[in-house]
Amino acid sequence: MNIDSIKNGIVIDHIPAGSGMKLYALLGLEKLDCPVAIIKNAVSSAMGRKDIIKIDADIEVNLDIIGYVSPNVTINIIRDGVLAEKKSIGLPKLLKNVIKCKNPRCITSTEQELDHLFRLENAEEKVYRCVYCETKAAADSE
Repeated sequence: MNIDSIKNGIVIDHIPAGSGMKLYALLGLEKLDCPVAIIKNAVSSAMGRKDIIKIDADIEVNLDIIGYVSPNVTINIIRDGVLAEKKSIGLPKLLKNVIKCKNPRCITSTEQELDHLFRLENAEEKVYRCVYCETKAAADSE
């Protein structure tokens, strides 16, 4: 398989195998009018198998979404065909409009314009809680 290199854009690497499509959907990459490549189940010496997303455009991506889905990914920023910057992502301390509260009595259920805010409660278990009603949301259950 041959995937072209990108001139200016982003490579999201070290995505756990099988999570690439979820990340693609949550980031809204289907709306982009530029080449986007999803490589699924690529061989990785460190991970066994991994997914990779290549975006051939210099755009802003929501790092909170990426960190929530795959906190151990690497973000590679490519400029003029060369690696310009490499970022490691972790679990975000606060999620804003990444997930929605599932509690029907939460104020976010009735106040539509209110942001859905979740704070990280337990990084080891990837547990977040709604800042309004304290409803628990585990990162792996979304």
